[in-house]
Amino acid sequence: MSEHVPALIGTPVGTQQQYVTVRIASQLFGLPIEMVHEVFAPDAITRVPLSPAAIAGVLNLRGRIVTMLNMRCLLGLPPAEGRGMAVGIEHDGEAFGLMIDDVGEVLGLDAAKREPNPSNLDPRWAAVAAGVHRLSGELMLILNVDLVLRGAGTVKAAVVSRY
Repeated sequence: MSEHVPALIGTPVGTQQQYVTVRIASQLFGLPIEMVHEVFAPDAITRVPLSPAAIAGVLNLRGRIVTMLNMRCLLGLPPAEGRGMAVGIEHDGEAFGLMIDDVGEVLGLDAAKREPNPSNLDPRWAAVAAGVHRLSGELMLILNVDLVLRGAGTVKAAVVSRY
């Protein structure tokens, strides 16, 4: 029996990945918990002139300037009813707030059960998703922050090139 132990060392068994769940429109997304710095209600957002529509503006969050990205606008969805929430993240030393409709719970899911994006996934969702988890009665998309920020940059580049 002891001869099999070395083969098991370092083998992840049931590796859990934790996600902060959020909703954009009716779609459930999961953000890897290590990406999330805080959850807050955005207040006093200052619009930046000539910025793309997906960039809602900036705000001062505890002495730090945070660029606020409107996820509904970025995904081509109609504006939300109500105030919504925001998830604070950091990327390459810059602070961003992803404006979403609602924040849920933290889920620990088996990383081995993560699946690639289905071929019939709405292209808007597929543009920002890095895989899915099938939950009971619902599909949770894994929100890829790099794809979100790249999408916001693409919008910005398109607007700048028009002027």
